[in-house]
Amino acid sequence: MYFVELEPVFNNEGMALPLDFTVDMSDCDIYGGKSFNSPVHVTGEIKNSTGIVSIIAKADFTLNLTCDRCAAAFDRTFSMPIEHVLVTELNNDEGNDEFIAVDSLRYDAEPLVREDILLNLPTKVLCRDDCLGICPRCGKDLNDGPCDCGKECDPRWDALLQLTQEDQ
Repeated sequence: MYFVELEPVFNNEGMALPLDFTVDMSDCDIYGGKSFNSPVHVTGEIKNSTGIVSIIAKADFTLNLTCDRCAAAFDRTFSMPIEHVLVTELNNDEGNDEFIAVDSLRYDAEPLVREDILLNLPTKVLCRDDCLGICPRCGKDLNDGPCDCGKECDPRWDALLQLTQEDQ
């Protein structure tokens, strides 16, 4: 938990509170396992700019991941922006993604950071952009070089292949 006293920020236009804290997310199971090996480091500020209180921060962390194509383990470093407008109350009862309603002027910033990170993680992770994956027949990692399986033609194309061979 990281509590921030918001009353001075809401009451003083131009005021800013620095943020510098860590969030332990080792209890989060993402991508089928425990991926957060070290705490998330959050830096930024909560500031009142012309009466609008906003949180502008970034979360830096490294995840231990498994490639979705070749199943290789790798680490990836992220620097994720966190930007929200804080209000003491919403005008309507509907949920609003633009504003964060704070119930009290003593605000715990950790749940907001956790939610932002989990909602903004990529759904597919690759060890590199040009990952070739694994051979569907022998299971060799094609990033290490080609396998010896050879190419097998899809049987649905056999009739077309016969036509091209007859023309030669």
